[in-house]
Amino acid sequence: MKILVTGGAGYIGSHTVVELIEAGYDVVVIDDYSNSNPSVLERVQKIVSQNDSADCGEISEIVEGDVCDYEAVKGIFDRHDIEAVIHFAGFKAVGESVEKPLMYYQNNLGATMNLIRVMEEAGVKRIIFSSSATVYGMNNEAPFDESMPTSCTNPYGWTKLMSEQILSDAAVADESFRPVLLRYFNPVGAHPSGLIGENPRGIPNNLMPYVQQVASGIREKLTVFGDDYDTPDGTGVRDYIHVVDLAKGHVKALEWSLKSDEQGCAVFNLGTGRGTSVVELVTAFAEINEVPVPYVIGPRRAGDIATCYADASRAEKVLGWKAEKNIEDMCRDAWRWETGREQ
Repeated sequence: MKILVTGGAGYIGSHTVVELIEAGYDVVVIDDYSNSNPSVLERVQKIVSQNDSADCGEISEIVEGDVCDYEAVKGIFDRHDIEAVIHFAGFKAVGESVEKPLMYYQNNLGATMNLIRVMEEAGVKRIIFSSSATVYGMNNEAPFDESMPTSCTNPYGWTKLMSEQILSDAAVADESFRPVLLRYFNPVGAHPSGLIGENPRGIPNNLMPYVQQVASGIREKLTVFGDDYDTPDGTGVRDYIHVVDLAKGHVKALEWSLKSDEQGCAVFNLGTGRGTSVVELVTAFAEINEVPVPYVIGPRRAGDIATCYADASRAEKVLGWKAEKNIEDMCRDAWRWETGREQ
């Protein structure tokens, strides 16, 4: 059984490719490497080669291409009997999306629509979409569940919510089309092998890679945005989920989708269901890895809310998935990746 993974060389995509192969699936990857590197897939190959199970799948083909390119995507479906798609490809920097909204709408929505078009032509009905908890907007009623109202505060978030709407409308038009929308909370950590992990270009947008760079001396200190929120220590509380747990969630969603007769879009939160404050995370990272992580308190950042964590009970009940790794695992694996790779 072959699965197409768009953006398969990216942070979450590469970890999902590992889990898919180890679960016995053959994988075709398409990535334009705009925010990733071809060497990541070489490391993926190294990880899976260490698994001597006869049930392992393989990477059938790696395509350097843009998911917005009709001919590139169509060529994959012409060459392979694709059973389902996991769609990660897209720009993902919130700040950049505010500065370049048209680029984000054109790329992220264009990729989703082009993919659906080719899938329709090929008769492929199953797609797992990489969405985000950012679609819950400025809700302050944690834990967040899938029935809550959605809204967004930036173009990146809107491309996720609009893609959800596009997929939902396509499922209404074709009752045999079965999208699964996975809303992630805050992915962190790295593969325990230390071979793949998050490696952002330029200044990191997310907390954990910034903490890693401060700990390794690349950056002088971390700025914590606000310490006067209504939380136990005054700093923002988020639901951090290990990227390997997240990747396994995609495999569970795929397995469920391939067996399910449920019509329309299915929506699942992927998170731990637990909140951790910024200072708690930074302190845990420093203690577990025995490295200093200097930080200062800055003013609140516009658009941030006090508390955001998941109600992930639906994923556990329906998919049989639950996050297994804790903050210690996340910090330890992130540091192993940071210190083991070439800077």
